[in-house]
Amino acid sequence: MSQPLPSLNALRAFETTCRHLSFAQAAEELHVTPAAVKQLVRKLEEHLGIALVERSGRGLKVTPAGRAGLEALAAGFQQIEDAVGQIRGYRQPRRLIISAEPSFATAWLVPRLERFRALHADVDVLIDSSLRLADLEAGVADVAIRFGAAPQKGMVAHRLFDETLCAFCSPSLTRGPDGLKQLTDLSRATLIHWDTSALTWATATRDCVSWQSWLSQLGVERIDARRGISFSDYNLAVQAAIAGQGVVLGSLPIMRDLVSAGLLVRPFTDVVETSIGYDIIASERAARTMLVQSFIAWIKAETAR
Repeated sequence: MSQPLPSLNALRAFETTCRHLSFAQAAEELHVTPAAVKQLVRKLEEHLGIALVERSGRGLKVTPAGRAGLEALAAGFQQIEDAVGQIRGYRQPRRLIISAEPSFATAWLVPRLERFRALHADVDVLIDSSLRLADLEAGVADVAIRFGAAPQKGMVAHRLFDETLCAFCSPSLTRGPDGLKQLTDLSRATLIHWDTSALTWATATRDCVSWQSWLSQLGVERIDARRGISFSDYNLAVQAAIAGQGVVLGSLPIMRDLVSAGLLVRPFTDVVETSIGYDIIASERAARTMLVQSFIAWIKAETAR
C-alpha cells in the first residue's frame, strides 16, 4: 500500500525555499509570511521523518536528502504550471450551423466558404443542406439561407440576391448551325425541369422557376413548356444541363461561377426579374451573437462582390 503524499503546499514551500535558499524570498514569491513558509517546511520534514533544510551561517543549505528529490520536484511543479496554463488558454471550439437550400449551398456558398474560415479559423462550420425549413427559433440552425420563403415573426432577415432567372445550357448546345441562338430555338431543345411539388412552403417559388411562367413573362408562345425531363433535386437538373442533356432555368447570381468556369453558358440574353430572392435569416436571439453577426456581415460582403 502506497504511503500518503505530503501536502502540495508544503512541497511547494520546500522547492521555493531551496531555489532561493531563503525563507524570506520564498515567502515573497508565494505571497505568504516567512513564518508560514518555515512552518510548511517543518511539517514536510515531520511527515517524511528527515531534515531537508539546515541553517548555514546567515543563510540556508539543502541537506543531501533534500537534494535527492529536488530536481524531480521542480520539474513536477513546472509541468503543473504548464498544464494549468493549457487549461486556462483552452477555448471551446465555436460551431456555426447554416441551413441552406442544396443548389445554393453547392453552386455558391461552398466554393466561397474557405474565405470565411480563413477569417474565423476557430469556427467549425456545418452546412445543413436541405429543402426543409429549419426551426431557427428552436436552435436547429444558427442561420438559414432561404429562397422564396417569407421570414416568420421574430426573425431577422437580410436580402442577399434579387432573383434574376435565365436559361442555361452546355456550350456544346450553342455550337454549329443547329445551336441554340434565340428563344424560339427552345421548341427543338429538351427543357430540364425542377419538380418543386415538394416545396409546400413556397407556392410563389414553384411558379417562379417553371418554364411555362418564364416563357409567358417573355411573351413567347407556341412552345410546349411541359415537355422535357424533370428532377426533384435541382443539383441533378444542373448536372444534366452541364452534361448537354438540355436547357435549365437558373438564378444568374447563383450560376455565375459555373458560367465563369465554362461549364454553362447563357444561350439567350433574355432574363426575368422577380420579387423573390435569397435571404439570410436568423432568430432575434441568434442575431445578437457575435458569431452570427460576423457570418451575416461576411456573406453580405461576398454578395456585394
